[in-house]
Amino acid sequence: MGETPGITVVLADDQEIVREGLAALCADNGMTVIGQACDGPSAMETIASLKPDFAILDLQMPGMTGAEVIRRLRSEGCAAKLMILSISREDSKVMEALRAGADAYLLKDGPGRHLFDAIRFVQDGGVYISPLLRGAGIFTRALTETEKGAAHNPIACLSPRETEVFSYLVDGLRAKDIAVRLDISPKTVDTYRASLMRKLNVRDLVGLVKFAIERNLTETSSSR
Repeated sequence: MGETPGITVVLADDQEIVREGLAALCADNGMTVIGQACDGPSAMETIASLKPDFAILDLQMPGMTGAEVIRRLRSEGCAAKLMILSISREDSKVMEALRAGADAYLLKDGPGRHLFDAIRFVQDGGVYISPLLRGAGIFTRALTETEKGAAHNPIACLSPRETEVFSYLVDGLRAKDIAVRLDISPKTVDTYRASLMRKLNVRDLVGLVKFAIERNLTETSSSR
């Protein structure tokens, strides 16, 4: 899987066996678990006080959901990378977590490598969605205009190619993967990315994903 040494982690899950398994997985990959919590309120307190690099939270916990913990921590300026690890594949749950400020949404029945793929991806400034969910169209964006017309479309300023790149970026693809799909070079993808970010007034990929979520530019019922 590849080690991620020097990273500090807090684990939050109401099932001890899950926390023990995650702690062992983290230790085997050079990460240090500095705190654990078994419910929402203690998770929030532990993360706020210990200030880990990453926190991995269950979505459904006693006292407070993982999404609500993340929402409150973000409102208090928490800079930790906050990741949801859940059994739920419901589109509404995924979007709730992302709108709250989660940096990643992972599935408990996914392979362990997804956790470390997510950590590396998030470290690079990305927002990671389990590939098991991306394949189901979680981040497939509706590109058609609404009945109100283009004047109400916040991405109407983008060219058709920029719109395609925007869609794939929000879907979690890297530049090299987008290049293959669009049959262009990764450098050209970077040019389109820089241009569309300038037009939309966003600075990075995290900002781009949040832009899409906040403006309901995601579609959960169809796939590309």
